[in-house]
Amino acid sequence: MAVTMSEISVDFRGEGAGTGELTWGQMRVWRTSRQAGLTMNLVMTAPLPEGTSLAEMVALLRFMVSRHPVLRSRLRFTDGPSGSRHPCQVIAETGTVPLQIADIDDEDPAATGEALRARYELTWFDHENEFPVRMGVVRQSGALRAITLGFSHVMVDGAALAVLTRDTELLDRAAGTDAPPFPGLDLLELARVQRGPAGRRQTDRCMRYWEAQLGKLTSWHNDEPADPSEPRFRELVLYSPAMEIGLRAIAARTKAHNTHALLAAYALAVARVMGRNPSVAQIVVGNRFRPGFADAVLQLSQSGVCVVDAAAATFDEVVARAATAVTAASFHAYYDPVRHDELLDDIAARASRPLDISWHFNDRRTPLAEQDGGAASTGPDAEAALRDALPRTKLYWDRARPAFNGSLFIQVDARPDVTLVDRLALVGDRPAVWLELWTDTHRFAPEQIEALAREMEAVVVEAAFDAQSPTRVG
Repeated sequence: MAVTMSEISVDFRGEGAGTGELTWGQMRVWRTSRQAGLTMNLVMTAPLPEGTSLAEMVALLRFMVSRHPVLRSRLRFTDGPSGSRHPCQVIAETGTVPLQIADIDDEDPAATGEALRARYELTWFDHENEFPVRMGVVRQSGALRAITLGFSHVMVDGAALAVLTRDTELLDRAAGTDAPPFPGLDLLELARVQRGPAGRRQTDRCMRYWEAQLGKLTSWHNDEPADPSEPRFRELVLYSPAMEIGLRAIAARTKAHNTHALLAAYALAVARVMGRNPSVAQIVVGNRFRPGFADAVLQLSQSGVCVVDAAAATFDEVVARAATAVTAASFHAYYDPVRHDELLDDIAARASRPLDISWHFNDRRTPLAEQDGGAASTGPDAEAALRDALPRTKLYWDRARPAFNGSLFIQVDARPDVTLVDRLALVGDRPAVWLELWTDTHRFAPEQIEALAREMEAVVVEAAFDAQSPTRVG
């Protein structure tokens, strides 16, 4: 592929310059990315409308960076409470960011944009010298065809990108007027509050909750022999239209959120396949429900801990337990991550064994009410649709990586990423649940993870139209 790369410097000017600590959300992702060896960059690519000019793209990049202090923030490292490489952030008032241009002739613009996306995703940000935003455009015979945007996850989370997308609609791209300051959170002031008395009290409450929940976990040992391989982490994919129908039926009956029903299925599957009860899962909490956080362009997400007991109950009762666990986890997922790591180390030292809680559950679907299509939730037609969907289940091993965040990481999607062409071919027009189970092959045997995925589906199918479905967990 003949691609010629060039770039132009885009100047910016914005308010909120200064130096201060990282916020809790920023520090969490910074520590996690270093511990896991993952860039965790957030990257997207999209076609551009015909007639889009380079001047418009310059105006867009200048608008974003000028308006939002977090996109003008770089890191400096000092001796501090979290080590000799303690990160602080410096927000610039003025500076420049590069706009990259990929010139092509007969090549596919979408493929070129995807190559740029992959480069942005896999290349670490140089946080000391690079601002946390990358932007590139694909130009073919003088016409702009596609745009690729990349952001450091240390600085922004997924919800922030949605806010940023809405915010850029304010820009008159043709005029390219100066960006007014964003009327949101003061980044450096938030960091100061978090490290003050109110922040310490908030962290104390959360740490008491985490310690109480982890105290419910029994000692657990995986009796199944692992199957170490390289790359160490492998992805098992489960495509299940039947689970989508079953979860709709359960949500309609229990009035619970779809995620709570799936987390209950996870708890039962963990108990039945791995013999671990209560189950443990760390969930991503956006913290956007907190006052002033809804529209912040910032990294605010942190981990909450869900411990769900599946014993001596019906499935519907476990759904209610999962809902309670998610709510409590969400209210206790706003804390100092350094104190959190210290607590986990202390608990492990007292127990004289590793905690083994790096099991993650991340439901990335929109609520069912916002999804298109789908079968009826209840009645004979729904039961017939579920029976018809079961043979369409697909389970297969796919990608592999040398590093990942956690020994078991379950991601849930309503449809695969558009860049995963092979998966898109499976979709058609049928709604489905996609489970992507990233597993540490040094901890688990492939057969065990396959059994876990199939059991999650079996639990949902079994309980879909039976309010008294027992867990059969002692």
